[in-house]
Amino acid sequence: MEAPVTPDSGGGDGAVQQSDESEHTQVQLPVDLRSTSLVVIAVLLSLFALHWASAVFIPIMLGLMFSYALTPLVDVLHRWRTPRPVGAALVLVVILSGIGWTGYTLRDEVDNFIESLPVAAGKLRASARVMRKGPDGNLEKVQKAATQLEKASAEGDAANPVATRAGVSRVQIEKPAFNIKDYLVIGALRLAETIGQVTVVCFITYFLLASGDSFRRKVARIAGPTFAKRRITVQALNEITQQIQRYLAVQLLTSVLMGLATAAAFWAIGLKHAAVWGVVAAVLNLIPYLGSIALAAASAVVALTQFGSIEKAGLVVGISFGLHIVSGYVFTPWLTSRTSRLSAVVVFVGVLAWGWLWGVWGLLLGTPILMIIKAVCDRVDELKGIGELMGGADPGKNEATIATA
Repeated sequence: MEAPVTPDSGGGDGAVQQSDESEHTQVQLPVDLRSTSLVVIAVLLSLFALHWASAVFIPIMLGLMFSYALTPLVDVLHRWRTPRPVGAALVLVVILSGIGWTGYTLRDEVDNFIESLPVAAGKLRASARVMRKGPDGNLEKVQKAATQLEKASAEGDAANPVATRAGVSRVQIEKPAFNIKDYLVIGALRLAETIGQVTVVCFITYFLLASGDSFRRKVARIAGPTFAKRRITVQALNEITQQIQRYLAVQLLTSVLMGLATAAAFWAIGLKHAAVWGVVAAVLNLIPYLGSIALAAASAVVALTQFGSIEKAGLVVGISFGLHIVSGYVFTPWLTSRTSRLSAVVVFVGVLAWGWLWGVWGLLLGTPILMIIKAVCDRVDELKGIGELMGGADPGKNEATIATA
């Protein structure tokens, strides 16, 4: 008696084919949804905490960055048998005195700039008036059309019976009068807040410089009881120090080059006090994006006052933005990616993200924070993938990978 034929008894090939199909259709994802959700929630809470407590985190990060920048100077004084607290105080006093002396020297230029604002506004109105009287007269036509529309709207409101209905009163909103005391009070409060923040940053910087490497030793001791964990922690701290110092060196180099290029360009077109504008450009170059806008606006006002021509003012604005584009979008990201092992795309996007989170201070601190994150991710096994994504392209490694493939 023959055995009944089942659907799977069609031969070995059918069984193998069915097993292959089951293997292809069943895909196991090595992703734990619960862990991913917890990570997303933790990141969102961290962003909220960083934004909410920005008044605390920003001075700490500024003090940390300044301490990295000034540590070599304090180390030199310490090698000359100067105690670290005394050396840190001396370095800070010299730097603050230099900043104060520079501001005192430029006070006349600031006063002249403020006094030139009404003159520049008058010349701008005169230039606009000349443009309205041009051959085409397009601006005058637009103005006349707007006036006619306004008259037609007023006549329509007057002819509207709803407005003349009994019991309906016309309401007119009056703007409050300008009170200079309110602006003075607000300005005084903001000035006091700024002075307080600068004082806090100076104290944090001083304490970090005076402590030397004791903080690093404490962090290494807390990292773990084994020698391997302490060694990894020390390596991460050393790399963070080197990366931030290289980044500050790049910023100093680009600021000096930006100042020299701006001074030379403004001197070539005949703008007065070109050397002062070079110093201003070097300082404002430390503020990404917003610094170039402030430089272009201020120099355009001075050029309009000096030359009385919108073309000259536009030329000054074009020079400012052109130099900023070359420096901020080409030279600085490329040099930063070469010295910090960060991808230029990561630097650009990271600076925008931290600027959104902390404003101007985020633009200043975005790149050092990214360097710290990458140095930590490179030495934690669970975070090495993030560090690889943040890293820049290694030509030698890419060529070796392609040759192996």
